[in-house]
Amino acid sequence: MKNSFDEKILDEAKDWLSSNQKVVLATVIQTWGSSPRQVGSRMIVNDKGDFSGSVSGGCVETAVVRECLGLIKEKQLFKKIEFRVSNESAWEVGLACGGEIAIFLEQID
Repeated sequence: MKNSFDEKILDEAKDWLSSNQKVVLATVIQTWGSSPRQVGSRMIVNDKGDFSGSVSGGCVETAVVRECLGLIKEKQLFKKIEFRVSNESAWEVGLACGGEIAIFLEQID
């Protein structure tokens, strides 16, 4: 089954790449407990900080955008990031509801 939402963001990623922008694809690879998005949810981020799609919500997505920009800046190809209630930053990024989420970031071309 095709997901039109994923097709939309991947088409947008293709447009960004065609205009010589760097692009990172963020994909939810694991969740536990309360989570606003399911495994497989995606978001793209370009080197300007523009994004499309969703991997969580609110402050978590702000942190994901920051991590994507860091990936581009450091010229890393991929990275796994996790947000957990046990992290000191859980309240800061909006996981006070008891959930955990793992997101895989990868530069695409």
